[in-house]
Amino acid sequence: MTILSNKLAPCSFGTLLGYAPGGVAAYSSDYDTASDLEYPNRSAFRSYIDGIYMGYKWQCVEFARRWMYLNHGYIFDDVAMAYEIFNLRSVRDIASNTRLPLQAFSNGSKRHPQPGSLLIWEQGGEFEQTGHVAIVTEVFADKIRIAEQNLDHHVWPEGQNYSRELEARISEEGEYWIACSFNDVLILGWMIQTEDDQDAEISVETNKKLFALASHQAKPIVGKDKPWLNIANQDEAAYVKALNGHKLSTDLDDQYRYYVLSKTAQDTLRRATNELHGLFMHATDYVLDNEALLEKFNLPRALLAKIRQSWDNRLNQLITSRFDFAMTTEGLKVYEYNCDSASCYMEGAKIQGKWAHHYGVHEGEDAGKDLFKQLVQAWQKSQVKGLIHILHDDDPEEKYHALFIQQTLKAAGIKSRMIAGIDSLTWDELGNVVDANGDVLNWVWKTWSWETALDQIRVECESDEAEPEHFQPLSKTGKTPRLADVLLHKNIMIFEPLWTLIPSNKAILPVLWSLFPNHPLLLQADFELNEELKAKGYVSKPIVGRCGANIELVDEEQSVIEATGGNFAAQDNIYQALFPLPLVEGQYVQVCTFTAAGKYAGSCLRVDSSMIINKDSDCLALRFVNDEDVLQ
Repeated sequence: MTILSNKLAPCSFGTLLGYAPGGVAAYSSDYDTASDLEYPNRSAFRSYIDGIYMGYKWQCVEFARRWMYLNHGYIFDDVAMAYEIFNLRSVRDIASNTRLPLQAFSNGSKRHPQPGSLLIWEQGGEFEQTGHVAIVTEVFADKIRIAEQNLDHHVWPEGQNYSRELEARISEEGEYWIACSFNDVLILGWMIQTEDDQDAEISVETNKKLFALASHQAKPIVGKDKPWLNIANQDEAAYVKALNGHKLSTDLDDQYRYYVLSKTAQDTLRRATNELHGLFMHATDYVLDNEALLEKFNLPRALLAKIRQSWDNRLNQLITSRFDFAMTTEGLKVYEYNCDSASCYMEGAKIQGKWAHHYGVHEGEDAGKDLFKQLVQAWQKSQVKGLIHILHDDDPEEKYHALFIQQTLKAAGIKSRMIAGIDSLTWDELGNVVDANGDVLNWVWKTWSWETALDQIRVECESDEAEPEHFQPLSKTGKTPRLADVLLHKNIMIFEPLWTLIPSNKAILPVLWSLFPNHPLLLQADFELNEELKAKGYVSKPIVGRCGANIELVDEEQSVIEATGGNFAAQDNIYQALFPLPLVEGQYVQVCTFTAAGKYAGSCLRVDSSMIINKDSDCLALRFVNDEDVLQ
C-alpha cells in the first residue's frame, strides 16, 4: 500500500498535485495557505465548469463531480456531506437533462469496483461529520488505486495518475473487500453508473403512508380549563396577550387538535432542510455573480455592493431561517425559503410543547423540542460581543417573537435590550446610532424584513435623477435615524445578514429550477408563464411578498382556485408549479422546518381553511411518532 509521507510540508492551496485518468487535475486544499489576493471572498472558492457548479474548491466532492462531468458528461446531485452520496440513486446527464441510474455496492460486494467508480467513506474518525469520496482509477485482486482531493496535500509522484493505493482482498465467495488506511474510518462501498442492479444495495421504496399527516384530538378538559402558560415569563405573557388567552389555536373547534407525522417523515424533513439550504446558498452565489439575473430581484442598485460584501464576509453568520413545505403522499416539495425575519419560532420551540404537556398529549415527541437549544448554540457560535439590541415593531406577534429571541440570547450568555420602533434612537457626534441610555448600537437583531428598509431607499433613489451607486446613511447629530440608516450603518452588524435578501426573494425559485432542474424537492418555476406550467396548473407569486399576500392559484383549466389581496401587487411575479397543500379534516396543512446556523433544528406546522397560508393562519402542535404507529 502506498501512502505519501505526512512528514512533508503540505503544498499551498491550489497547487496542482497531479492528473487523474481523463486529464482531470487534482489540487491541494490546504486552506490555511489560501491566498487572500487570489481568493478574496467566499465566491472565489466556488468551482464552476460551463456554468455548472462542481463544488467548493478543492474538496473531495468537487473533484468527484468534476471528474464525472469531464469524463462522462453527468454529475450527481449536490449533497451536504460526502457520505450522503451513497444514498443517491441517479446522476443527471447535463446535455440531455435526463436521469441515469446510479447503483450502490457495499464494501464486500460480489460486484467489484471498476475504474471510474465512486468510493465512499462513512462519517467519523478522520472524516468526522463529512465522510469522503474518491475516484477509483485501477482495480487489482490485492489493491485498488484512487484519485482524490482534500486528504493529502502533496504532489503525486511523477508519472502517477492516482493519489494512493488501498489494500484489497477477494474472499472465497468472490466478495471484494477494501481496507481503509485509517483505523477509525469505515468504507461504505462504491457507486457505479449502470442499469445492472445485481448485487446492488436494495432501495426499498418507502411506504407513502409514512408521509401522510394525520389529525388527532387531545382529551377535552372537563370543566373550566386552567391557564397553562407562565405569564411571569415576558415572552409567554406577550403571547397570551396577543392571542387573548392560553391557547394554541384561535379557532375553538381546533382547541384540542394536533397532528402527527412518522419518524421517517421527520428524517426526510431533516435531510431536505440541510440539502435545500445548500442549494439556496449555491443559487445565491450564482445570482450575485450574474448581473442579468440580479436585476430580476428588483433590488436598489445602491445596495448591490453592500449585499455582495455581506455575502463575502457573513455567509456563516445566519442564526436561523424557515422552510415552508407541502408534505403529501405524492412527495415533499419546498415552496420557499424565509431566510430573513421568519416567524413561528416561539410557537415551534415553546408553545406547542407546553400545549401538549398541559393537555396530556404524550404520543411521539414534540417536533420543536430541540429548537431552543439549537438557537442558543447558534448565538454562542456567532461573533456577537457586548450588547445586542432587539429592534421590533409595535405589533403583538412581533413583540412575543422578539421576547422569545431575547430568551435564546440570555441562555447564550449575551446581553440584549428591547427597542420598540426607532423613535428613541439618535445620532451622536461621532456618527454612531445610540439608544435612550446612550449605548451605541453595534449588534442588532430585528423583526423587520430587509424589504422595509429597501422601500425607504427606493423612495430616496427615485427622487434623484441618477440613482446613487452606494447608499450612505444620513447622519445628523441629535436627530432620529431612519430605519435604513440603522440597518445599513457600516458599524452595525445586523441579524439576519443583508445577503438573506437574495434567498428570501421569490426570484430565487426560477434560478434554483434552472440550476437543478427536476430536483425532487423543487417545484418547476419560471419568470414567465409558459405553456408547461399552464398545463400543470400554477401559482403566481410576487417576488417580494409576505404572509401569503397577492398570491393566485390557477388550475390546469386556467380557473383561479384561490387568490389573496395585499400590498405587493406592484411587484414582479414568478410562476411556480401548482402543488396543493394536503387537506386534513377540513384544514390545509403546511409543514415548516427551522434551521439554526444553516442546519435543521426543528419543525412546526401551520393550518388554515384556505389553501394559502397567511399571517393569521394557526400554528398547531406537531408530533413525530414511530413508523409502526402510523402504519397501524
